[in-house]
This record gives sequence, C-alpha cells and structure tokens, in this order.
Amino acid sequence: MRMTSLAAGILGLLAAGPAMAQSVNLTGPYRCVADCRDGMIGAPAFITQNGQDLNLVDEAGQPARAWPDWTAPDRRIWVDAWNQGAVYSPDGMTVQFDSGTLWRRDLPPPPPMPLPPRPLVRRHS
Repeated sequence: MRMTSLAAGILGLLAAGPAMAQSVNLTGPYRCVADCRDGMIGAPAFITQNGQDLNLVDEAGQPARAWPDWTAPDRRIWVDAWNQGAVYSPDGMTVQFDSGTLWRRDLPPPPPMPLPPRPLVRRHS
C-alpha cells in the first residue's frame, strides 16, 4: 500500500514538472529603466528564449545564460553569471533583477494611421 501511494506521489510530481515551466516567452528587446549599470538608463538589453534556456545581454553588453529559477519557475529566472535572480511580470513586459535593475520591454511604435482615400477627380473630355 505504501509503495503504491509513494509511486503515485512521484508520478504526480513528475507530471507537474512541465506544467510548472516558464509561463511566458521573454524573447525580445528591452530597455533598462532603473538601477542600470554605469547609469545607462534607456540603454537596450535583450533576451532570447529557446524553450527554458535564456540568453541575456544587459545594458552594458554583457552576455549571460539564464533558466527558470527552481524556487518559482513560473515567474522567476536565475542568471548564474550575474549571481542573481529576476522576477518577470505575467505578461513579460518587465524583468526586475534582485539587484534592483529593471528592464521594460521595448515595443516598436504603432504603425502610422493609413491616409484617407483621396476623392476621385473626374476629368471631362
């Protein structure tokens, strides 16, 4: 009986593993907006996500690898080279590092409004 319940518990944990994976794709350009390195407020930063693996480039151009933090894989990442974690918003628009650095997703401006159609000018022959 104990063996059966233990096996069921282990299977439950294994089945929950993929469901606890990262909940949003963080790939894209960001801007550093607070507590940036060397005062580089507004400098670009980048995240490229491939499955659970992430490649980051900070506002100073320093690359690092990251992955979901095992303590909260659905809302935190761990950046080993920088020895810190970061929490990201549910929509992936912001990433706040444990040091206080804040990245905000750098969205392109909206497309221009289309011009209204020009009135048809009839020419008399």
